[in-house]
Amino acid sequence: MDRDSEGYVLILYYSRSGSTARMAAELARGVEAAGISARLRTVPGVSPDTEANLPPVPSEGAPYCTIEDLRNCSGLLLGSPTRFGNMASPLRYFLDQTSDLWLDGSLTGKPAAVFTASGSLHGGQETTLVSMMLPLLHHGMLIAGIPYSEAALMRTRSGGTPYGASHWAGDHTVALTDDEISLCRALGKRIGKLAQTLAKTQTSAN
Repeated sequence: MDRDSEGYVLILYYSRSGSTARMAAELARGVEAAGISARLRTVPGVSPDTEANLPPVPSEGAPYCTIEDLRNCSGLLLGSPTRFGNMASPLRYFLDQTSDLWLDGSLTGKPAAVFTASGSLHGGQETTLVSMMLPLLHHGMLIAGIPYSEAALMRTRSGGTPYGASHWAGDHTVALTDDEISLCRALGKRIGKLAQTLAKTQTSAN
């Protein structure tokens, strides 16, 4: 379902083993359930080898994100695996290139949320989620979490936090649980609805 002419929620993520990508797909289902298009985008890996390079289009999965994808979104869902309790460096590298959007305020007032996957249950999920919030706050985005009105948040024995959706991936072959899927979709739907509401508010104000 493509509703890009009416705005879209950008689901921007980095995934090396596939767990974060699987979450992104569930978030997209939630966004679409809210009646707005979901645009899935990823970022290329980074390498300490200055000669290393990647093709401009990935061989599989979501296309690479452009600055214009981010500039024109109505809302943002940002995802990364945990890396020592922080977001992965490829995602941080992309965000470090968004100074122009900060200067012109392109993202100010738009809703955003975050999601992550970790190999161990206490592998830094919550600190990783917070690390992704920080640059979004600098961009003036409106951060939304998962409210406790979502029953799965109290019931989950794997991933799921009030700060954002999460997944206990184990060895990266562990499937998303029903509760993790429910929370991903709920967060996607929440950002989808917020994006539409805020866009209407801004249109009427103008």
